[in-house]
Amino acid sequence: MKTLGDITRKIRSKNSGPFSLTIDVFCFDQYGYDKVRKILTPEKISELYKISQDEIKKFLIPKLHIIKITIPRPEIQGSSFDRDLHGASFSIILEELVIH
Repeated sequence: MKTLGDITRKIRSKNSGPFSLTIDVFCFDQYGYDKVRKILTPEKISELYKISQDEIKKFLIPKLHIIKITIPRPEIQGSSFDRDLHGASFSIILEELVIH
């Protein structure tokens, strides 16, 4: 079984403000970029992160083989319920996504 992490150069997540996170998916080449773009539909992202599709912003950068996804943080950054101040752990959900 391959995961999304196996077929990409790098997947990382980070804060994009106190209320949102950005997940960057770096692909090796155009073929991989096209494959990942088809896998990461708004429906799939919504299912994985348990958010509404309306809350997802997806930015495609085909010349660099990069996909950027911005989603709301589950908790406001720095609040007493925030378990990841830097937003770095949210990429793992995509890295471990089994692909077919």
